[in-house]
Amino acid sequence: MSDELLVATRKGLFSVRPSPGRGWVVQGSSFLGSNVSLVLQDPRDQARYAALNHGHFGVKLHRSDDSGAAWKEIATPAFPRGEPPGVKTPMGETIAPAVSLIWALEPGGPDQPGRLWCGTIPGGLFRSDDRGESWELVRSLWDHPGRLEWFGGGADLPGIHSILVDPRDSRRIVLGVSCGGVWVSADDGATWDCRATGMRASYMPPERAMDPGIQDPHRVALCRARPDTMWAQHHNGIFRTDDGGASWREITDVRPSAFGFAVAVHPDSADTAWFVPGVSDEHRLPPEGRVIVTRTRDGGKTFEVLDRGLPREHAYDLTFRHALDIDPSGDRLGFGTTTGSLWVSLDQGDSWQAVSQHLPPVYAVRWC
Repeated sequence: MSDELLVATRKGLFSVRPSPGRGWVVQGSSFLGSNVSLVLQDPRDQARYAALNHGHFGVKLHRSDDSGAAWKEIATPAFPRGEPPGVKTPMGETIAPAVSLIWALEPGGPDQPGRLWCGTIPGGLFRSDDRGESWELVRSLWDHPGRLEWFGGGADLPGIHSILVDPRDSRRIVLGVSCGGVWVSADDGATWDCRATGMRASYMPPERAMDPGIQDPHRVALCRARPDTMWAQHHNGIFRTDDGGASWREITDVRPSAFGFAVAVHPDSADTAWFVPGVSDEHRLPPEGRVIVTRTRDGGKTFEVLDRGLPREHAYDLTFRHALDIDPSGDRLGFGTTTGSLWVSLDQGDSWQAVSQHLPPVYAVRWC
């Protein structure tokens, strides 16, 4: 069972562990003062990766082979020098691509030692086969005509934020793009298909609302035991597929809100999923000033509100798409917020322990 939660924040990377008599507490830190956008611990060799965003000084990537005691700077995914303009700005300009954020970082399958996948803003997918020592742009996706329809959602430029590797077949990869829908490759990234049929985008003109290539799934997650079942927390609600993305259906009558950014799926139960709802669209606050988590155990037919141990009034926390995670056992969850609060649950969300309410804004959490 997982005994460490890694927390990437605006001002550093923190390690949270259980302490006798104190519950879960912050017990270590790295990169203090630096903006850590993502963190990953590779289950194959236990290497840790931290993505940093230094703003004016650019994006960096670091790896640790000793559980975070020491870090080594490694190669940063980058577009080939001289890459022609191919990214549309909100003003309609077409500009040359440059990585402004590492927005997704995932390991390949057990049969792919050294393989890492990285998604960026502005919509680049990169692959490494040497533990991040070098990176290659996946041209089959970058050069796909459908990518030209992508556009920015919350960010000015489109980005790849979700990368899912099928546990049955490492060659099958699923991507979530804001705003660009869900993309699937069955041949290790050689070819790609957009699979967002059934999703709905109310921010588009009515004639384009169901267009798969312009959907805004905020986060996509799959069930380890049943990978053809995936859940998406979309800008316009919650969606689910049971056929690997060939078709999606909207989950309706979600109370108190179907809007949010994060979703976690139980690794062994495809019908069980958790969400951290907010209020759309211009407010971006938790419903009624209460921090809550919602859970379904019946595939979205009903939802429970989980708030034991969470603030029930005058709480204005928002949870980003990578700031909710479930451990491999399916029992432990952790989530953090834009106001620096962090909670852990050991009982599938029935109750929560506040780890801290004074961290920097939390961008991502990851169980080790």
